[in-house]
Amino acid sequence: MRYFYLFAVCFLAALDSFAYRDTTVIIPLQRRYFHDKVLNEQKLCDKADGKIDSTIRVGKNEAINAHVTDAMFRKVKELQNWIELSNDIKNNNDKIRYLAYLENMLRAYRLNWRRHDINPIIFPSLIENFESVMKFNALGQSMVPAIQSAQYDVARINTEVFSDNIGYKEAKDIVYLKFCALYPDKILQTIKPYAEKPFADSLIVVASQHNPVQLYSYAQSTNSVEGRLIHRNDNSLVKTVAQLSQTPNALFYFPFLDDILSGKKTIDSIKKFVGNGENQYDSVGYFKLLVKTEIEYYKRMAPPQKDTPIAMFGANGLREVLKVKALQHFINPINMLHEQNNLAIRMKAIDPLTPQELYYMMVMGENDIYTSSYKHSFNRMLQLMAPKPSGDSLLLSVHFDYFRKFIKMAANFNKLDTFLKTMPPDKSQLLMRAFVSRLDNSDNLEDAVDVADAYSSIGDKTLQQNVLEYVQENEQKCIADGNERGQVIYGLLKSIFLSADTTNHIDLTNVLGIPSIYEVANNNMRDDSGRIVQQVFWYGDEDGKLYFPAFINSFSPKEWKITPKKEWVEINSLKGNVWIYANRPLDNDANLDDSAQIHLNKYMDEKGLHPAVIVHRGHSYWLPRTIKRMAGDAKIVVLGSCGGYKNLNDIIDSNPDAHIISTKEIGAGEINRPILNYLNQSFESGSTLAWRTMWQSLTKLFSADPNKAVRESWENYVPPYKNLGAIFIKAYNKKMSGE
Repeated sequence: MRYFYLFAVCFLAALDSFAYRDTTVIIPLQRRYFHDKVLNEQKLCDKADGKIDSTIRVGKNEAINAHVTDAMFRKVKELQNWIELSNDIKNNNDKIRYLAYLENMLRAYRLNWRRHDINPIIFPSLIENFESVMKFNALGQSMVPAIQSAQYDVARINTEVFSDNIGYKEAKDIVYLKFCALYPDKILQTIKPYAEKPFADSLIVVASQHNPVQLYSYAQSTNSVEGRLIHRNDNSLVKTVAQLSQTPNALFYFPFLDDILSGKKTIDSIKKFVGNGENQYDSVGYFKLLVKTEIEYYKRMAPPQKDTPIAMFGANGLREVLKVKALQHFINPINMLHEQNNLAIRMKAIDPLTPQELYYMMVMGENDIYTSSYKHSFNRMLQLMAPKPSGDSLLLSVHFDYFRKFIKMAANFNKLDTFLKTMPPDKSQLLMRAFVSRLDNSDNLEDAVDVADAYSSIGDKTLQQNVLEYVQENEQKCIADGNERGQVIYGLLKSIFLSADTTNHIDLTNVLGIPSIYEVANNNMRDDSGRIVQQVFWYGDEDGKLYFPAFINSFSPKEWKITPKKEWVEINSLKGNVWIYANRPLDNDANLDDSAQIHLNKYMDEKGLHPAVIVHRGHSYWLPRTIKRMAGDAKIVVLGSCGGYKNLNDIIDSNPDAHIISTKEIGAGEINRPILNYLNQSFESGSTLAWRTMWQSLTKLFSADPNKAVRESWENYVPPYKNLGAIFIKAYNKKMSGE
């Protein structure tokens, strides 16, 4: 009986072991629990993509998903087997410890993935590096060689997993250096624990090169760890910034850092324009110095030098300050006098500026300059170039800096033909060829969007045809060179430009796979409860307070129920199930309009009111705040000025299928009200909204308006089907996503 009992126990144990074996490895009973913990982490990783299906989906590329899945299941099993079989890990406790390393690595990967701290596609590299570190550790050796060769996220995870390795402290330093290489802007925020390390001084130099203004902020505190590191550094840039940190109004000097370092300018030579920041500040002289420096710096960036000045970009960099000062001293003053008919009074602020300075003022003010302000500035620029203006000479004098932006703006404000006629035909053709060329060289799509927007504004059919031909030439060149990104950019532009001519009968929905740009079906606007929800963003400046009452009064009580609230107004149609929510333009100086928008958003979210229509009623400088507050996935977005590429891109990123109505100038209340009335009547009727029909109807209405300013304002509004920049961004995103 006793013999039978022992036989049964051994037999059952053997059967149990069989469940924990592959073809070669049997897992002893005392370690099954620890293998189960590894298995549990694998299951949680499998679940991380939203579905337990033995496949780790980290993206849309199935080959990459398969590679990650293989590493997660096959490779992890191989490591479990190695731990069991390795002669370098001999006793039970050590094998359990190594299984814990494996479990901890999987958990760290999963948690970092969930926090979006890593790209989950790194897993094959992570586990390969883990194996190397594990084998070094099993031999009692430092993991440093394996950590040194790994990418940052891999090195960071595995270093912490093997925190008991003899090389842990050195590996941790290596990981920090990898972090600093990736995120130089975060060096000063994180360097304190490493202040006594041999590499601390060199990291301070790196930090100064990437963000001298941040270095300046830390240098002001001379007794802090970071401040002492900065002030003891002997690098010339660091020493200059440290000196500036003790200089009044130091930020005025930052755009000229490169020239100060080279000795080309001194702090005293700049101080005569800066004064003390208020008294004795020469705003015109300072702006002129900024423009001169921009021209010099940009020349350095072009071949053959290709040298990017330290002070060119970033916070308080040359370009940021140049834009701020263009707005502050010139654009805002002439915009504010837009109702002044006497040009000598209205445009007085720009009297001291040269053609080059006017050029930079205009391109820097793309998002803010009014149509009339631009046109008068443009005309002044040509007058100053008299007796025989030469556009090509002007562009040469600024080394073609911002020339695409300049051409786009000239096209948008109907001044491109005028500008091109200031140069010989062969040079104007070369200019437009350059305008269209090398659009794929930029890190973003801004240049391509500028070309798309300019094309839609060119009135000269011959010039339009030339631009189309230049696009086609570049597409063919990209095909010949195997340039895939260039093929996509130029191919999309070609299709969009051809579709702009209705005689070509090109349907972009079929060609590009984007939703129709010509109409919006009524049922696509409605939520699950059948409502069409609209949110209108108002701002509490003078214009907002002036136009808000007229906006409310445009809703007839016979057709709409108006419910005033403390911070917003609710407007519900008596038929058609249209719901409109508009925050009140409460005092902006006290941030009351901001609070009203926040509270309205919260209320709408709690009530399940998801806007299908977003209306921005405010200047372009308020638009980023509207974009930030958008719930997303709106079907129609109505703007004043779109505020340029960045805002347009952000709108589409949040609302990928949005039809965008915009204007080249500030939105006019006399125009916006009829637009919104037309939209609301269409929503109420239940009919499909056809943009061409709407535009024809409104054009007829505004053409008969006795007010010339209203007629001219309407001409600057752009319907969704002509908003070629927005169409291009949508098509590009669709193409690159592979959908």
